[in-house]
Amino acid sequence: MATNNSNQENTRMARFHKGESKKKRNPVLQVLKWLLLIVLLTVVSGVGVFAFYAKDAPSISTEKLQSGGTSSFYTTNGKFLMSIGSQTRVYAKSKDIPQTLKDAVVSIEDKRFYEEKVGLDPIRIVGSLLTNVKSQGIAAGGSTITQQLVKLTCFSTATSQRTLSRKAQEAWLAMKVEREYSKDQILEFYINKVFMNYGTYGMATAANYYYGKKLKQLDLAQLALLAGMPNAPVAYNPYLYPAKAKYRRDLVLQAMYENKKITKKQLTAAKKENVQTGLKKHSSTNESKLRQVDDAYIKEAIAEVQADGFDPYNDNLKITLNIDQKAQNKLYSLANGGSVPFTSKKMQVGATVVNPKNGHVVAILGGRHLPAVQLGLDRAVQTGRSTGSTIKPVLDYAPAIEYLNWPTSHIVQDTKYVYPGTSIQLYDWDNSYQGAMSMRYALIQSRNVPAVRTLDEVGINRAKLFARKLGVNISSSAGLSTAIGADASSLQMAGAYAAFATEGIYRKPRFVSKIETADGQTRNYNSKGVRVMKKSTAYMITDMLKGVFTSGTGTEAKVSGLYEAGKTGTVKYSDDELVKYPSYSSTPKDAWFNGYTKEYAISIWTGYDNLKDGTISGVGQYSAQILYKYLMAYLMRNTTSTDWDKPSTVLKRRIVKNSEDTVAKSGQSYTWELFVKGYAPADKEYAGSTGTTSGTSSSAVSSVKHSSSSAKAGSSSSSRTKASSSSSSSASSSSKTSSPSQSSQSSKTESSKQDEGNNDNNKQADNKQDN
Repeated sequence: MATNNSNQENTRMARFHKGESKKKRNPVLQVLKWLLLIVLLTVVSGVGVFAFYAKDAPSISTEKLQSGGTSSFYTTNGKFLMSIGSQTRVYAKSKDIPQTLKDAVVSIEDKRFYEEKVGLDPIRIVGSLLTNVKSQGIAAGGSTITQQLVKLTCFSTATSQRTLSRKAQEAWLAMKVEREYSKDQILEFYINKVFMNYGTYGMATAANYYYGKKLKQLDLAQLALLAGMPNAPVAYNPYLYPAKAKYRRDLVLQAMYENKKITKKQLTAAKKENVQTGLKKHSSTNESKLRQVDDAYIKEAIAEVQADGFDPYNDNLKITLNIDQKAQNKLYSLANGGSVPFTSKKMQVGATVVNPKNGHVVAILGGRHLPAVQLGLDRAVQTGRSTGSTIKPVLDYAPAIEYLNWPTSHIVQDTKYVYPGTSIQLYDWDNSYQGAMSMRYALIQSRNVPAVRTLDEVGINRAKLFARKLGVNISSSAGLSTAIGADASSLQMAGAYAAFATEGIYRKPRFVSKIETADGQTRNYNSKGVRVMKKSTAYMITDMLKGVFTSGTGTEAKVSGLYEAGKTGTVKYSDDELVKYPSYSSTPKDAWFNGYTKEYAISIWTGYDNLKDGTISGVGQYSAQILYKYLMAYLMRNTTSTDWDKPSTVLKRRIVKNSEDTVAKSGQSYTWELFVKGYAPADKEYAGSTGTTSGTSSSAVSSVKHSSSSAKAGSSSSSRTKASSSSSSSASSSSKTSSPSQSSQSSKTESSKQDEGNNDNNKQADNKQDN
């Protein structure tokens, strides 16, 4: 009995310890169970998310995989313009692709290509992930050749498109391609799709373009170069950047050696070969006329697309441009066809046309007699030459109205001026000073000293901020001489003047209005208008700039019957430049004309790329004005020209000549001037008058179209000195008028000099003065 009790006790103890043991193991088991559950849920969720996104993946077909990766350009009315891939595509079947090229592509792009069974490489993905985490950015990619093929076929490479859904769809399609096509077919598709620069897609096309041969006729070094170019086809251009091209080629060769596809002897020999060996020369006959006419526009459109995060060379984009092809053709023909006179064949031009109402760049010209180089120098954007006096409305007088509430009759001083902190004296074109004058007269006649004094009074930092709002960035180190000339492009200046045309609304000029990706996404671009100045400022500047056409320095640009405003600008040679070329002393280095109507703003620069090419002389001093005149007349041919409406914030007053705010009484000689409301002299008698402001083109349009006063550019220096120091005399305007075509050629030279702007002496003053 005792034994039984003992056995029962032992059994109970054993059960107790067993239960205790179970309790001790439970937490571990619980954790393991939860971990297993979490992993299971993660996998299921991941598969679910993957399936959710993958179901919306775009379709992919043999036709799409075989097609080129080119992006296409369309006009705003949906008409096809051109594609980036301008070269006739040569498609190479797998049997015609040398094994050496296949080995080169696989070695540099995806060395485990033939071992991958699903189109993805987990080892590569993890490796790139670790590399990117370490570099805190995207330093390495984890895409296989199959994924790259899918990306080039169906998706955008824009950084903004690197989303979870896109990655899931890309992976799904890569697996689909791997199931439906062999490795050789996939490699064939890839080799024929990649962009190779100069409008070429596919390595067979590139072999013909660069070497004039088929792929099988190229040697190891040449095939290695082609295999490496898709990584950065522009940077590895063997024509322009042979050192970079050799570096990339040698990386491919080294990868082939490490992948045991070539021997050490082959590696050494191929690296020694000159990277430019066998390259084919190209002539202009290979380029289409349309591409030559539109080259500058296409170049800027590509840059804009890239700035928006897309790759137009590989993304299969449909790009809608803001170009007006007829206007583009007209601009090109005017500059190259002989209707606009230039001093010589080497004289160059850069021009931009903007629609002020939406910011669309209508047309752009990168130069005359353009070489057969796609995406060549665009002088409308890349040449940041001094603007001369065309900067005055933007940097000097508009800020004076905006911040200081100056009327158009404000008295400014054209007297001896020495840049502060220096001994450098500023002169006007005629080396004389005319004393006190109105702001209107100073701007129309483009006097330099009043402009510099105005900038000084406004404050250069405040003026710079004002100009920046109009898209013109003035250097932080620029001083007061910037008042008569700043470095800017015709694109920037057209955008700035367009803000005057729209009563103070600035829209950043744009070349592209819409981008559509291969996977169906659409992104629209519209330049949202931003008010950058008061309506009163824009209207008063426009009113003054009308006078440039009728009694100022821009009479050769006047288009009969149009309401238009504009400004000339010329730039002197520096003293150092004149030491080298003393014969240039009587001619300008650069000549500009900026003009606008309510519908178009045009900015034109003319000059030479290099000093040795020549100088602007004779009728060439008016090339910019004449080009503007013919182009604006063409653009406005079917449009009714209307004048700007005076805003309620601007008041018009009859002001006694040679005074700033003395209201003229009956019998007194006067001019019509404009005032910002709240800053006009009390004048109940004439407050409601609708008289025309003296010096504006509106009077010329309504009475004697295209007429000008005796103070116009053709008048002599002495007559200018005797002229009213404020606005040009209304009496003189009414009694002495003459057509610009009747002015003598000898007097024209004086007119162009009148506007001469910034030079190195003035810049030296900026360096010396205490800003």
